Order: sequence, then C-alpha cells, then structure tokens
Amino acid sequence: MAEIEEKDAERHRAKMAKRKAVQDAEVAGKTIEKGLLIVNTGPGKGKTTAAFGLALRMLGYGKRVGVVQFIKGKWHTGEKDAFAAFGDRVVWHAMGEGFTWETQDLKRDIAAAEAAWVKALELMADPSISLVVLDELNIALRYDYLDLEKVVAALKARRDDLHVIVTGRNAKPLLVEAADLVTEMGLTKHHFSAGVKAQQGIEF
Repeated sequence: MAEIEEKDAERHRAKMAKRKAVQDAEVAGKTIEKGLLIVNTGPGKGKTTAAFGLALRMLGYGKRVGVVQFIKGKWHTGEKDAFAAFGDRVVWHAMGEGFTWETQDLKRDIAAAEAAWVKALELMADPSISLVVLDELNIALRYDYLDLEKVVAALKARRDDLHVIVTGRNAKPLLVEAADLVTEMGLTKHHFSAGVKAQQGIEF
C-alpha cells in the first residue's frame, strides 16, 4: 500500500467526519416505521431474485413469509426447495398455469389469476405473516386477468405492519403510484440473447 502523508490522512478524516454528521442527521430525521408496498419491475433479470433475497432477510429475524406465484406454477425451482427448509415459517403457493403463450386459454389464465389473488388476500390478512411476495402479479395485471383498481385498493388497505413485494415487468402506473418503493431492473446485457438457455440455479 502506498504511503499516505499525515496531512492527507487528516484531510480525509475531516471530510469523513463531515459526511458522517450529515448522514447521522438524515437518519435521525427518519421517524416513520410502516409496512411497505414494494414493486420490482423492468425488463432486466433479478426481480423475483431480489424479492426472495428480502424474504430471506425477513426469515433471518424470525419472521414468517408468504409467497404467491401468479404465473409460475408447474416449474420446479431451487428457491422453493430452499425455502422449504424453513418449515411453516414460509407459506408457498405456486398457482400459475404458465405464460399466456403456453396455456393459450384465456379463461383458464383468468381463473388461475383470480384463485391466486384470493390466496394472496388470505396471506395478507394473516397477522403472523410479516412479508408477502406476489410474484409476477404485474404480468396478471398487464394482461387484465385481474381488476387493477381492486388489486391496488386492497394493497393500499393492507394492515399497517405488512410488507408486500410485487414483481414482474411492465408494472401499471396506478400500482407504481401507490407503491412506497419501486425498483426498475434495467436490461444492459443478457446471456439469453447469446443463445444461453435457462440454467438450474440461475433462472430456476
């Protein structure tokens, strides 16, 4: 490591002390604690992965987590197996029928989405659950399988201490407006376009 002159070290200490004071003041000014409505959207990879990372963090604090998958259903996924190790602390419902181009049956898709939404409402009403992941709900809303206004109203009316994460690309503006936190996953580069297939442990 290069030698650091004392004057440079002192300048750095002073700079960081000022920065710490600003950061501490900003943190001290945040006094609200509430359940958040979080939306992970955008064309990039990682929306569901990020949601499950947050679920793992919640489990680390001894909390219970609920998961409803609106599109994925028949797929076997590593995350489902991993979360099974937490026993009844994770309530998992994979209720999708696959993407619309796979089922090619609009009535069936709508029925599956409606059943998944009923299950989502049940989990949201369970006071023992701290976080609910609504995986690919944005897809169901994009294709109008569910009534957008009713869904958003229910999400806004959730109990005060419940966190909800909605995933899927093309989040509707009404949902984005209602959310507390929205992350847009950008697509800079994806191996799929280079002919790399979905792989175990990466995509599922």
